[in-house]
Amino acid sequence: MFLTLDSSTLTLSLALVEREGEGLRVLEHVVVAPPRKQSEALPGVVGELLARHGVALASLEGLGIGLGPGSFTGLRIGLSCVKGLAYAAGLKVAGASSLAAVALEGPEGPPLFSLAVARKDDLYLGPYRRVGSRVEALGPEEAMSPEAVAERLAAEPEALVLGPALPEYRAALERLGVAPARLLDAPSFPSAVALARLIHLPETQSLEQLFALEPHYVRASEPERNPKFPPLPGPAPTARLKED
Repeated sequence: MFLTLDSSTLTLSLALVEREGEGLRVLEHVVVAPPRKQSEALPGVVGELLARHGVALASLEGLGIGLGPGSFTGLRIGLSCVKGLAYAAGLKVAGASSLAAVALEGPEGPPLFSLAVARKDDLYLGPYRRVGSRVEALGPEEAMSPEAVAERLAAEPEALVLGPALPEYRAALERLGVAPARLLDAPSFPSAVALARLIHLPETQSLEQLFALEPHYVRASEPERNPKFPPLPGPAPTARLKED
């Protein structure tokens, strides 16, 4: 039995699942939406979920976390919570792409462009293809403008779009020439249930490996990009960006 959560958008998703043969059985899926803040909900909502099922934190196989890309603040809140719980209970932690979890809820076959909001007029795009209960990456996850997304779609006429950016950017993409039929209605946030299907907990995990786990930021944050402020000591922001 293990617990997964995704905090890459304003909607927090948590799932308590257990392995059942080749698949998973979902014991409960919890969604915490605005106006409740993730910083206020975590880690209390984790404890409430476990208590409802009579499960002790230390008895879990481990914890899974959505690594984004998405809200910098949300990702840091979620991962810091998971790291703290894992450290306290001696649990293993594994992460997976939040955009891949979105794609896993899309239709099988066609290319799927998972979109999330990076900032105003800037989107995260993850190109995937769903194959049964897994997804294949068709390229790297990137940050780009709505105009660039529309150009990608024009170049790949079979691709469909889904994800948490669509409620805000559907109209803009349609104005840029994207056919409404290519913009899917769901999902509107990365589901912890889909995330659980992508998670592979390691056999062993050292504290160094646990604390080295970081979100997939894709791009540097605004403070890191501000030339008025010198960088702090330590690795450059680009060192934290996932290359593959």
